[in-house]
Order: sequence, then C-alpha cells, then structure tokens
Amino acid sequence: MVTKYTLPARLLHWLVALGIFAAFGLALVVDDMPLSLTKLKLINYHKWIGITVLGLVALRLLWRLGHKPPPTNAQMAGWEKTVAAITQGLLYLLMFGVPLGGWLYSSAKGYPVVWLGLVPLPNLMEKNEELAATLKEVHGAGGWAIIVLSVLHAAAAFKHHFIQRDDTLKRML
Repeated sequence: MVTKYTLPARLLHWLVALGIFAAFGLALVVDDMPLSLTKLKLINYHKWIGITVLGLVALRLLWRLGHKPPPTNAQMAGWEKTVAAITQGLLYLLMFGVPLGGWLYSSAKGYPVVWLGLVPLPNLMEKNEELAATLKEVHGAGGWAIIVLSVLHAAAAFKHHFIQRDDTLKRML
C-alpha cells in the first residue's frame, strides 16, 4: 500500500509553501519601505512569486485529481480528519484566491503584471482606484489568513510526528 504522496506532489507542496512564505515576507518588508526603485523591484518579485505560486497550485491540483493521495492515518479521530479536510480546502481556496486577488489589485490599480519581467499577463479589469483599495485590503487579509492556516497545518503535522508519533508528516517528506 502507498504510504507517501508521490514525488511530484511532495515537490509541489514544498515549492508552494516556500513561495507563499517568500511572497509574504516580501510583502511585510515592502509595506514599510518608502517609494524607491528598490521597493518597486521587490514588489515585482512579490508579483512574480505570487504568479508562480498560482501556476504551481494549478499543477498541484491537476496532479491531485489524477493521483489519489495516500490514506489518512487510521488512528486519527473523526474530528481530526474533518478539520484536516476543511483546512486543506481553505488552503486551496486561498492558494488560488490570494494570487488572483493580487493580480486583480494590480489590474485595478493600472499596474501591469509581467511575470519574471518577460511575460506580460493580461489585465483582469479596467483601472478602478476605488476597487483597487478594496482589493488591496482583501489581498492582504488573504495573505495573513494563508499564513495562519499554514502555521496551524504545520503545527498539526508536528503534533502528529512528535506527540502522537504517527506517519502523518512522513507522508509529505
């Protein structure tokens, strides 16, 4: 019986996690910076990472649809399985929603998104300063939400590994 996620699933999981934390860290740094060329460069890096995360999450979801994950630990309580499923669903929603929200914000602000400085992406809407302000708030709140859920997700994995001593974490390593 398969006890681990497939190698592509594990790689995508960790690349997305790395991307999320990198984009969030950049956002925190950029928020406190005065307008400068460095700030604009870091904002572009933030956008590039966000669009990359969006693409990787799409690949991850497509992979997941074609490859059944290993079964959950039989010793997990029903409520744990329910919380894990809800958390996973919310994480997927946020992994798509936060980058898309940032792209919408850039479009509404009138700022182009050029992935890696090479591939211009289409504007998702016309310039709209009023909507841009709302989208910026939603994007920021979504960023915080995905970080909180990710930390809880990691804490649960560590709890299973170090306290319950089961193979939950090992399935993704």
